[in-house]
Amino acid sequence: MSDSKSDKSDKIEKVLLGAGGPEVGAQGLGCMGMSFAYGPTDTDEARATLERAFELGVTLYDTADVYGFGENEKFIAPFVREHRDEIVLATKFALGMDRADPTKRIIRNDRPYIRECVEGSLQRLGVDEIDLYYMHRRDVNVPIEETVGAMAELVAEGKVKYLGLSEVTAAELRAAHAVHPIAAVQSEWSLFSRDIEAQVVPAAAELGVALVPYSPLGRGFLTGAFVNAEQELGADDFRRQQPRFTGDNAAANAALLEPVRKMAEGRNATLGQVALAWVQQQAAVRGLAVVPIPGTRKRSRVEENTAATHLILTESELQLLEPIAGRVAGGRYYDMTFTSAGRE
Repeated sequence: MSDSKSDKSDKIEKVLLGAGGPEVGAQGLGCMGMSFAYGPTDTDEARATLERAFELGVTLYDTADVYGFGENEKFIAPFVREHRDEIVLATKFALGMDRADPTKRIIRNDRPYIRECVEGSLQRLGVDEIDLYYMHRRDVNVPIEETVGAMAELVAEGKVKYLGLSEVTAAELRAAHAVHPIAAVQSEWSLFSRDIEAQVVPAAAELGVALVPYSPLGRGFLTGAFVNAEQELGADDFRRQQPRFTGDNAAANAALLEPVRKMAEGRNATLGQVALAWVQQQAAVRGLAVVPIPGTRKRSRVEENTAATHLILTESELQLLEPIAGRVAGGRYYDMTFTSAGRE
């Protein structure tokens, strides 16, 4: 694939990020792995990937304060500032890690913490305003109305433009939206993870809220890049801790990729492109804006991913892929407490 600048035919289409949200490219870019969670990074290639994505029409760039204890925000900051008026910057608060024990999660949704977090993100990113600010995870001990009320104050103060939520239930989304318009809900959604379709997706469609699927490629598993995380990935790769990618589950789930592989071969596409096309097509199937944010740190992968926006699956192909999620072995996390599915 060429690294040259794209002509218009290569660029992805634009969509509205929800009824009241900004216009963005139909596919975004998850930036977490550029400096966090997936082992060593070629930083020069990761920076070039940000630029290549922009050339291809990607305008939604996603990070969070927890990724590398703020290092991911710092990493993308120069790119953000260079293209400030042309991109939509998304970051998040609420999820923290214990430096002494990175496997330990700390979740806070209270007003003092939110204000502390937004100031930290603004400083690390070197911007005056965050385009899309997400509540990363839900602290059930704080009323959602209180949390969104504090987030709305940031909008009024010009520190944030749009509000988002991650891994919330349909009831939580409705309660939040009643306090202040929510532009987007971010949740895991892929051929392997479809729990949000029962309640969250219909609620978002009803309210005019966009869905921003994270891990639309099943953290790389749906691309066929690896089969068993424990055997094939480095010790510092967090996928070694995911139940779907280890032990007997890994082998069982790898077998589920066979119809995806056959479909890809028939379409002269990759497994990942078929998986992304399925996610993107849910916009038409479910009646709402869907802007997946596949993560990558390689130019070749972002070219492959964005090309998937031009792949339209037939009804018969969609039906062939339909049973996969129901046969997946293992949960998407060992502890589902902090996901919408764990509270629905």
